[in-house]
Amino acid sequence: MRILFLGDIVGRSGRTGLSEALRDLKPRLKPDAIIVNGENAAGGFGITEEICREFFSAGVDVISTGNHAFDQRESLSVYDTERRLLRPANYPAAVPGKGVGLYELKNGARLLVINVMGRIFMDPLDDPFAAVDRELDACPLGRGCDASIVDIHAEATSEKMAMGHFCDGRASLVIGTHSHVPTADAQVLSGGTAYQTDAGACADYDSVIGMEKTEPLLRFTRKLGQGRMNPAQGPATVCGVFVETNDATGLATRIEPVRFGGRLKQTVPE
Repeated sequence: MRILFLGDIVGRSGRTGLSEALRDLKPRLKPDAIIVNGENAAGGFGITEEICREFFSAGVDVISTGNHAFDQRESLSVYDTERRLLRPANYPAAVPGKGVGLYELKNGARLLVINVMGRIFMDPLDDPFAAVDRELDACPLGRGCDASIVDIHAEATSEKMAMGHFCDGRASLVIGTHSHVPTADAQVLSGGTAYQTDAGACADYDSVIGMEKTEPLLRFTRKLGQGRMNPAQGPATVCGVFVETNDATGLATRIEPVRFGGRLKQTVPE
Protein backbone atom coordinates (compact mmCIF):
# COMPACT_ATOMS: atom_id res chain seq x y z
CA MET A 1 0.00 0.00 0.00
CA ARG A 2 1.17 3.55 -0.74
CA ILE A 3 0.35 6.12 1.95
CA LEU A 4 0.83 9.88 1.81
CA PHE A 5 0.61 11.67 5.17
CA LEU A 6 0.80 15.48 5.24
CA GLY A 7 1.34 17.54 8.38
CA ASP A 8 -0.60 20.35 10.01
CA ILE A 9 -2.34 22.52 7.41
CA VAL A 10 -2.12 26.14 8.52
CA GLY A 11 -4.66 28.65 7.25
CA ARG A 12 -5.48 29.61 3.68
CA SER A 13 -1.86 29.36 2.53
CA GLY A 14 -1.68 25.77 3.73
CA ARG A 15 -5.02 24.88 2.17
CA THR A 16 -4.04 26.39 -1.19
CA GLY A 17 -0.66 24.70 -1.04
CA LEU A 18 -2.29 21.36 -0.29
CA SER A 19 -4.65 21.55 -3.27
CA GLU A 20 -1.84 22.57 -5.63
CA ALA A 21 0.54 19.93 -4.30
CA LEU A 22 -1.97 17.09 -4.57
CA ARG A 23 -2.59 17.88 -8.22
CA ASP A 24 1.10 17.13 -8.78
CA LEU A 25 1.76 14.46 -6.14
CA LYS A 26 -1.20 12.17 -6.78
CA PRO A 27 -0.18 11.18 -10.34
CA ARG A 28 3.50 10.99 -9.34
CA LEU A 29 3.18 8.94 -6.14
CA LYS A 30 -0.13 7.17 -6.86
CA PRO A 31 -1.07 6.96 -3.16
CA ASP A 32 -3.76 4.51 -2.09
CA ALA A 33 -4.53 6.72 0.91
CA ILE A 34 -3.99 10.40 1.75
CA ILE A 35 -4.19 11.52 5.38
CA VAL A 36 -3.73 15.10 6.59
CA ASN A 37 -3.73 16.83 9.95
CA GLY A 38 -6.25 19.65 9.64
CA GLU A 39 -6.42 21.17 13.11
CA ASN A 40 -4.96 24.55 12.06
CA ALA A 41 -6.80 24.80 8.75
CA ALA A 42 -9.37 27.46 9.73
CA GLY A 43 -7.37 30.64 10.23
CA GLY A 44 -4.78 28.67 12.19
CA PHE A 45 -7.26 27.45 14.80
CA GLY A 46 -9.52 24.45 14.19
CA ILE A 47 -11.42 23.24 11.16
CA THR A 48 -14.87 23.72 9.64
CA GLU A 49 -17.28 21.53 7.69
CA GLU A 50 -16.62 23.54 4.53
CA ILE A 51 -12.87 22.98 4.85
CA CYS A 52 -13.43 19.26 5.39
CA ARG A 53 -15.38 19.14 2.13
CA GLU A 54 -12.59 21.06 0.40
CA PHE A 55 -10.00 18.51 1.55
CA PHE A 56 -12.11 15.51 0.57
CA SER A 57 -12.72 17.01 -2.87
CA ALA A 58 -8.94 17.37 -3.29
CA GLY A 59 -8.51 13.64 -2.66
CA VAL A 60 -7.93 13.45 1.10
CA ASP A 61 -9.25 10.25 2.70
CA VAL A 62 -8.92 11.02 6.44
CA ILE A 63 -8.36 14.18 8.53
CA SER A 64 -6.71 13.99 11.94
CA THR A 65 -6.51 16.85 14.45
CA GLY A 66 -5.09 17.70 17.89
CA ASN A 67 -5.28 20.35 20.60
CA HIS A 68 -7.11 22.83 18.31
CA ALA A 69 -9.70 20.25 17.23
CA PHE A 70 -12.65 22.11 18.77
CA ASP A 71 -11.57 25.75 18.37
CA GLN A 72 -14.31 26.34 15.79
CA ARG A 73 -17.55 25.81 17.69
CA GLU A 74 -19.45 25.08 14.50
CA SER A 75 -17.33 21.95 14.02
CA LEU A 76 -18.63 20.21 17.15
CA SER A 77 -21.49 18.54 15.31
CA VAL A 78 -19.26 17.64 12.35
CA TYR A 79 -17.20 15.26 14.49
CA ASP A 80 -20.32 13.20 15.16
CA THR A 81 -21.51 13.08 11.54
CA GLU A 82 -18.27 12.87 9.52
CA ARG A 83 -16.40 9.67 10.37
CA ARG A 84 -13.43 10.69 8.20
CA LEU A 85 -12.70 13.55 10.64
CA LEU A 86 -10.93 12.38 13.80
CA ARG A 87 -10.16 14.00 17.14
CA PRO A 88 -7.61 12.58 19.61
CA ALA A 89 -8.75 9.22 20.97
CA ASN A 90 -7.59 10.06 24.50
CA TYR A 91 -10.11 12.89 24.92
CA PRO A 92 -12.87 12.04 27.41
CA ALA A 93 -15.44 9.64 26.01
CA ALA A 94 -18.24 12.23 26.13
CA VAL A 95 -16.43 14.54 23.70
CA PRO A 96 -17.98 14.58 20.18
CA GLY A 97 -16.49 12.34 17.55
CA LYS A 98 -14.08 9.43 17.52
CA GLY A 99 -10.32 9.12 17.71
CA VAL A 100 -10.02 6.05 15.52
CA GLY A 101 -11.47 4.90 12.22
CA LEU A 102 -11.27 1.84 10.00
CA TYR A 103 -11.67 2.83 6.35
CA GLU A 104 -12.12 0.78 3.21
CA LEU A 105 -10.10 2.36 0.44
CA LYS A 106 -10.91 2.43 -3.27
CA ASN A 107 -8.62 -0.56 -3.86
CA GLY A 108 -10.51 -2.58 -1.23
CA ALA A 109 -7.76 -2.39 1.40
CA ARG A 110 -8.62 -1.61 5.02
CA LEU A 111 -6.80 1.30 6.66
CA LEU A 112 -6.85 1.93 10.42
CA VAL A 113 -6.10 5.50 11.53
CA ILE A 114 -5.57 6.34 15.21
CA ASN A 115 -5.25 9.95 16.38
CA VAL A 116 -3.91 10.66 19.90
CA MET A 117 -2.50 13.66 21.74
CA GLY A 118 0.59 13.69 23.92
CA ARG A 119 0.59 14.86 27.52
CA ILE A 120 4.04 16.43 28.02
CA PHE A 121 3.67 20.25 27.85
CA MET A 122 0.11 19.67 26.58
CA ASP A 123 -3.37 19.51 28.09
CA PRO A 124 -3.64 16.67 30.65
CA LEU A 125 -5.66 14.05 28.77
CA ASP A 126 -5.94 10.30 29.26
CA ASP A 127 -2.92 8.09 28.60
CA PRO A 128 -2.19 8.09 24.82
CA PHE A 129 -0.19 4.85 25.07
CA ALA A 130 -3.11 3.00 26.65
CA ALA A 131 -5.46 4.39 23.99
CA VAL A 132 -3.21 3.29 21.12
CA ASP A 133 -2.58 -0.11 22.73
CA ARG A 134 -6.32 -0.72 23.02
CA GLU A 135 -7.04 0.21 19.40
CA LEU A 136 -4.14 -1.79 17.93
CA ASP A 137 -5.24 -4.84 19.92
CA ALA A 138 -8.82 -4.42 18.69
CA CYS A 139 -7.75 -4.23 15.04
CA PRO A 140 -4.48 -6.13 14.54
CA LEU A 141 -2.29 -5.38 11.56
CA GLY A 142 -2.65 -8.07 8.90
CA ARG A 143 -5.93 -9.40 10.33
CA GLY A 144 -8.24 -6.52 11.23
CA CYS A 145 -6.61 -4.10 8.80
CA ASP A 146 -4.14 -4.05 5.92
CA ALA A 147 -2.28 -0.98 7.18
CA SER A 148 -2.45 1.22 10.27
CA ILE A 149 -1.35 4.75 11.08
CA VAL A 150 -0.86 6.45 14.43
CA ASP A 151 -0.79 10.27 14.43
CA ILE A 152 0.65 11.36 17.77
CA HIS A 153 0.00 15.07 18.11
CA ALA A 154 2.56 16.06 20.74
CA GLU A 155 5.06 18.68 21.84
CA ALA A 156 7.88 16.51 23.21
CA THR A 157 10.09 14.62 20.77
CA SER A 158 10.78 12.02 23.45
CA GLU A 159 7.08 11.20 23.79
CA LYS A 160 6.71 10.83 20.03
CA MET A 161 9.78 8.61 19.76
CA ALA A 162 8.56 6.48 22.66
CA MET A 163 5.26 6.00 20.84
CA GLY A 164 7.12 4.88 17.73
CA HIS A 165 8.97 2.17 19.62
CA PHE A 166 5.84 1.25 21.59
CA CYS A 167 4.03 0.53 18.30
CA ASP A 168 6.98 -1.01 16.45
CA GLY A 169 5.86 -4.15 14.66
CA ARG A 170 2.18 -3.39 15.33
CA ALA A 171 1.58 -0.34 13.08
CA SER A 172 2.58 0.61 9.56
CA LEU A 173 3.39 4.22 10.43
CA VAL A 174 3.78 6.30 13.58
CA ILE A 175 4.00 9.97 12.67
CA GLY A 176 4.32 13.01 14.91
CA THR A 177 2.45 16.24 14.34
CA HIS A 178 2.00 19.60 16.17
CA SER A 179 5.55 21.04 16.07
CA HIS A 180 5.15 22.25 12.45
CA VAL A 181 8.86 21.67 11.65
CA PRO A 182 9.77 18.57 9.62
CA THR A 183 12.35 16.41 11.36
CA ALA A 184 15.21 14.58 9.62
CA ASP A 185 14.73 11.16 11.20
CA ALA A 186 12.49 9.29 8.74
CA GLN A 187 13.24 5.60 9.26
CA VAL A 188 11.80 2.11 9.36
CA LEU A 189 12.19 0.86 12.93
CA SER A 190 13.60 -2.60 13.68
CA GLY A 191 10.14 -4.19 13.91
CA GLY A 192 8.96 -2.77 10.57
CA THR A 193 7.08 0.39 11.60
CA ALA A 194 7.80 3.57 9.62
CA TYR A 195 8.48 6.57 11.83
CA GLN A 196 9.22 10.30 11.74
CA THR A 197 9.16 12.53 14.82
CA ASP A 198 7.29 15.36 13.10
CA ALA A 199 5.77 15.54 9.65
CA GLY A 200 6.10 19.33 9.52
CA ALA A 201 3.35 21.63 8.35
CA CYS A 202 1.65 22.69 5.15
CA ALA A 203 2.34 26.37 5.73
CA ASP A 204 4.25 29.48 4.71
CA TYR A 205 7.66 28.94 6.33
CA ASP A 206 8.50 32.66 6.22
CA SER A 207 6.76 32.72 9.58
CA VAL A 208 6.81 31.51 13.17
CA ILE A 209 5.48 27.93 12.83
CA GLY A 210 3.07 29.12 10.17
CA MET A 211 1.96 32.34 11.86
CA GLU A 212 2.69 35.85 10.62
CA LYS A 213 5.84 36.97 12.46
CA THR A 214 4.87 40.28 14.10
CA GLU A 215 2.60 39.03 16.89
CA PRO A 216 4.79 36.10 18.01
CA LEU A 217 7.86 38.35 18.09
CA LEU A 218 6.03 40.90 20.26
CA ARG A 219 5.00 38.16 22.66
CA PHE A 220 8.51 36.75 22.91
CA THR A 221 10.40 40.05 23.16
CA ARG A 222 8.00 42.25 25.15
CA LYS A 223 5.47 39.86 26.68
CA LEU A 224 2.88 42.29 25.32
CA GLY A 225 0.96 40.78 22.47
CA GLN A 226 -1.27 43.12 20.51
CA GLY A 227 -3.91 40.69 19.36
CA ARG A 228 -4.70 37.40 17.69
CA MET A 229 -2.07 35.49 15.77
CA ASN A 230 -2.87 35.01 12.10
CA PRO A 231 -1.46 32.57 9.54
CA ALA A 232 1.26 33.83 7.21
CA GLN A 233 -0.02 34.23 3.68
CA GLY A 234 2.99 33.48 1.49
CA PRO A 235 3.41 30.34 -0.62
CA ALA A 236 3.24 27.17 1.46
CA THR A 237 5.69 24.31 1.64
CA VAL A 238 3.66 21.10 1.85
CA CYS A 239 5.43 18.74 4.25
CA GLY A 240 4.86 15.12 5.17
CA VAL A 241 5.95 11.56 4.48
CA PHE A 242 5.38 8.92 1.83
CA VAL A 243 5.25 5.30 3.04
CA GLU A 244 5.04 1.99 1.23
CA THR A 245 3.94 -1.17 3.04
CA ASN A 246 4.17 -4.89 2.43
CA ASP A 247 0.74 -6.11 1.34
CA ALA A 248 1.20 -9.42 3.16
CA THR A 249 2.25 -8.04 6.56
CA GLY A 250 1.16 -4.40 6.55
CA LEU A 251 4.59 -3.39 7.82
CA ALA A 252 6.59 -0.62 6.16
CA THR A 253 9.17 -1.26 3.47
CA ARG A 254 9.95 2.42 2.83
CA ILE A 255 9.48 5.91 4.25
CA GLU A 256 10.56 9.09 2.49
CA PRO A 257 10.10 12.73 3.53
CA VAL A 258 8.01 15.00 1.31
CA ARG A 259 8.58 18.75 0.93
CA PHE A 260 6.86 20.42 -2.02
CA GLY A 261 6.55 24.10 -2.98
CA GLY A 262 7.29 27.18 -0.92
CA ARG A 263 10.75 27.94 0.47
CA LEU A 264 12.12 24.77 2.09
CA LYS A 265 14.48 22.47 0.18
CA GLN A 266 12.35 20.31 -2.06
CA THR A 267 12.20 16.55 -1.83
CA VAL A 268 9.64 14.30 -3.53
CA PRO A 269 10.17 10.52 -3.69
CA GLU A 270 10.69 8.83 -7.03
